[in-house]
Amino acid sequence: MPRATSALSRLAAPARRALLPIADGLGGVTSTARALPDFLICGAQRSGTTSLFKALSQHPAVTGPVLRKGVHYFDTGHHNGLGWYRSHFPLRATLRARRGRPRVRAFESSPYYLFHPLAAERIARELPRVRVVVILRDPVERAYSAHAHESARGFETEPFARAVELEDKRLAGTEERLMADPGHHSHSHQHHGYVARGRYVDQLVRMERHLGRERMHVVDYADLFDGTPRALGGIVRFLGLPPGPETAPGRHNARERAVMPDSLRAELTERFADSDARLADWWGRTPSWRA
Repeated sequence: MPRATSALSRLAAPARRALLPIADGLGGVTSTARALPDFLICGAQRSGTTSLFKALSQHPAVTGPVLRKGVHYFDTGHHNGLGWYRSHFPLRATLRARRGRPRVRAFESSPYYLFHPLAAERIARELPRVRVVVILRDPVERAYSAHAHESARGFETEPFARAVELEDKRLAGTEERLMADPGHHSHSHQHHGYVARGRYVDQLVRMERHLGRERMHVVDYADLFDGTPRALGGIVRFLGLPPGPETAPGRHNARERAVMPDSLRAELTERFADSDARLADWWGRTPSWRA
C-alpha cells in the first residue's frame, strides 16, 4: 500500500538499512509488477531536494521508492537495467485509483540527474511521459553547502578554497569520458563539482533538449523556503496532483558550517555572473540571488 510504503520511508536510518536487503530482494522478484515513476526531482544537489521529497511524500496521492529517497538509476546505476529500477517502487496494483482515492503517483529524488551528462537523455528515452522538478539555489551557497556535505561523508579532504582551486583539474575530461563510456563512473564528477554544478543554465538547456520545456518545472530555493506553501502548490499543480496539505516545506538535511570569507564569496559570485545572466534569459526571471 502506498501509505505503508510512505510509513516505511519514515523509519529511522538504521532500521531502513536493516530492511533494505529484504525489500530489495522482494522488489527484484516482483519487478515486472512494479510501477515506474511519474515524476522526478532531479536536483540541484544541496538545494532542498530532501525537504521537497519529504513534503511531497505527505501528499495522499504520492509515494516514493521503498525505503529510499533516490535510486540513482539514470546516473550511476543505469547499467543495472530498467527491471532493477522498477524493483525499487511499489506494486502497480497498490497505486490504482479506488473509491475515494485518486491514482497514486510514484516519484524519486536523485540530485545528480541534473548534472550527469547522460541522465536527461536516458530519462527521456525510458520515461517518455515523466515530469521533472528542479530547485535552483544561490550557486555560491550551494557550492559551500556541497563542500560541507561531501566533507562530512568522507568524499572531500581539502578545505573549501582549495577544493574550488582544484576543481578544474579534478573534473578535466570527466564529462567527455562519461559520454564516451556509459558504464564509466567518475568520483570527482559526482562529488567535486562545486562550481560546475552551479552553472545551472547549461544543465537546464540539456534537459530541455531531451525532455522539452513543458515537462520541466524550475523553482527558486528562496521561493520554496519563504515560509509559505505557495511554491509547493505550484509544483503540485504542475504535476497534475489533486490539492494536498497546504503547509510550507520544512528544512531537512542541513549541515552547520563556518562563515565563508567575504573575499571568496565575492570571487565566486563574479565567476557565476555570466551563467546567472544566461539563466535569467532562459528562465524568464531574475534568480533571487541576483535580484
